[in-house]
Amino acid sequence: MVSEAPETSQELSEVLEDLRRHLLWQEEDGGRFLQVDARLAAELRGAGLARLRAQTAKPAPAVAAQPAPAAQPPPRAPAPEPERPLAARAPEPAPARREAPASRLIEAPAQVVRPTAGPLPGVVEGERPTLDEIRRELGDCRRCKLCNGRKNIVFGSGNPRAELAFVGEGPGADEDAQGVPFVGAAGQLLTKMIEAMGYRRDDVYICNVVKCRPPNNRNPEPDEVTACEPFLLAQLRAVQPKAIVALGKFAAQTLLRDTTPITKMRGNWREYEGIKLMPTFHPAYLLRQPAEKKKAWEDLQQVMKFFGKQPGQRG
Repeated sequence: MVSEAPETSQELSEVLEDLRRHLLWQEEDGGRFLQVDARLAAELRGAGLARLRAQTAKPAPAVAAQPAPAAQPPPRAPAPEPERPLAARAPEPAPARREAPASRLIEAPAQVVRPTAGPLPGVVEGERPTLDEIRRELGDCRRCKLCNGRKNIVFGSGNPRAELAFVGEGPGADEDAQGVPFVGAAGQLLTKMIEAMGYRRDDVYICNVVKCRPPNNRNPEPDEVTACEPFLLAQLRAVQPKAIVALGKFAAQTLLRDTTPITKMRGNWREYEGIKLMPTFHPAYLLRQPAEKKKAWEDLQQVMKFFGKQPGQRG
């Protein structure tokens, strides 16, 4: 062992040369850290260590000495941790969602469009249901409060494989009494409209959004539409018409999930589950506003054109 610090310049040079052979340099985080052989560091702890440090001082940070057994190689500092890929880093917080301008929020009509909940009644996934299966599923329906005042459930009528379907709002007093859709004054007008298009009532399929009469023929309420809507959608899935005429705002808004007023929606082709859909006025409205019959007839003529029909042409 070295018991004394080196005295001569030559001895000091030899010690420095020996020290350099035991130095390890390592790059880390843009700086340089010096590690010294532990055995040599222990030998230099004497009085000459201070003088040695003064003569070997460098801009690098201070020496970090780590004790280790003499037989062991000098320990190496751990390699710098590689930078993690972007995918492994903690995700940055998502930017705050921007609210729609107030001018857009106040334009929406009061009527709320409801999503369809759950599977359609009587419909097996991947299979075409029958109207009889759906009617059995409906049963003596008690799914909403309209059941309390009805006389009959008004399910639907017409050709179960019709190419054209008409969807109305709900039964009136005459429909409630007979259990058949569109047989009152509005129904008689609808029959004339159907015949003017070149069809018979038995050629088309007719149904309503709600199957029970609302008291005093009031508008169906949202919970009533929600309860009955799955059966309407199942009926259309069973019939699979090529085109649908939606009579009035409740039929159009329910099928299209669109709260646009019927006065702006009518006369423009839309689509429901890949089926062409024409919104137009309800026959009951046309009885109250006869001047609007011309617009409704223009809408129906577009449907006729779709089927290649002329006014009054049968078959």
